[in-house]
Amino acid sequence: MRAAGCYQADSVFYTGKRYARAAKFSTDTKDILTKIPLVHSENLFNIKTANMRIVCVDLVEGATPLPEYKHPKHALYIFGPEDGSIDQSIIDQADDIVYVPTIGCMNLAASANVVLYDRLAKMPTLEVSGDELIKKSRDTNNKTKVKVFIGIIKKPEQ
Repeated sequence: MRAAGCYQADSVFYTGKRYARAAKFSTDTKDILTKIPLVHSENLFNIKTANMRIVCVDLVEGATPLPEYKHPKHALYIFGPEDGSIDQSIIDQADDIVYVPTIGCMNLAASANVVLYDRLAKMPTLEVSGDELIKKSRDTNNKTKVKVFIGIIKKPEQ
């Protein structure tokens, strides 16, 4: 959920029972659950709208490497579980299959962060950037700034 909030996702959908079991151990320090809907679904393909592409993210042979991928404007990203792969039946129905080119596999949270960052970084413009974005995004305990030093460089004597 934190990744969804950081990278401006509209909503998060999940299947299965793992989230319900893990939810009691998670902390939501940014209160994202009040800003982005978290919805359980038995079938993620029921959520797909006409202009939405289904993008599976998993280590699948023949998938497109993330650096080469052009994200669609409207996408539903399906991530593989940490201890397995996305079912072949889901892969077969997806519009795009993407993988993060790493040595070894990442966990689900890391994968979501990398893919959502890549999406945001490849967007033509951001609503907010620079110091305005930093001030809006950081924790209340962080007020650090970069100090600028101006120095004079003398030419060496000839």
